[in-house]
Amino acid sequence: MLYFRGCTARERETNIQKATEALLKKAGIDYTILEDEKCCGSVLLRTGFTDEAKKQIEKNSKVFKNQKVLTSCAGCYKTLKEDYDDVDVIHISQLLEELIKDDKLVFSKKDLDVTYHDSCHLGRHLNVFDAPRNVIKSVANLLEMENIRENSLCCGAGGGVKSAYPEIADQMAQTRINQAKQTGCTTLVTACPFCKLNLENDGMEVLDLCEFLVKYGDADEAE
Repeated sequence: MLYFRGCTARERETNIQKATEALLKKAGIDYTILEDEKCCGSVLLRTGFTDEAKKQIEKNSKVFKNQKVLTSCAGCYKTLKEDYDDVDVIHISQLLEELIKDDKLVFSKKDLDVTYHDSCHLGRHLNVFDAPRNVIKSVANLLEMENIRENSLCCGAGGGVKSAYPEIADQMAQTRINQAKQTGCTTLVTACPFCKLNLENDGMEVLDLCEFLVKYGDADEAE
């Protein structure tokens, strides 16, 4: 299996990579990473740089050939699944759900309330709603926000909004953060590094799904 970390987890939210690799090792998964990993092309596609994205996709496709590809990033997952040809790709939330069902990862359930944010790419775009929720429920109690699943609110980071219109991105993030706080939870979990980055705030702990498992599931053994 090739673990494709994605730009955000590889460069900015590096603890996501560390947590993911810790869980893969704990489950006995044989995997590799690319030391010279390049962007999947998602941002180029979403911001209209189609020609540049196609060139990037062509280069990466040669590397992904005959590989089972695992992604941390919801944007990478959508891009590899829909914009590449014949790439066998799985998102980390889906793999974790499988590993937990097969007892290859076993966590102790805590008396802990958390809430979950559906990212646009993973949720509405690809209908991956249950896998991350099932993973969370193996460790904690899931308290849902007002807008979830198909009706979830965007965090504000995608589609180039964060770069072009940072004020709008911040307003969108604050709306979502307010919904998270209304659940009474102090921990917000998401399965998208981009969402995590934009939703981070002083009032709540915001964790990637893998970070959450390592911290609250069985941290001593997963590290």
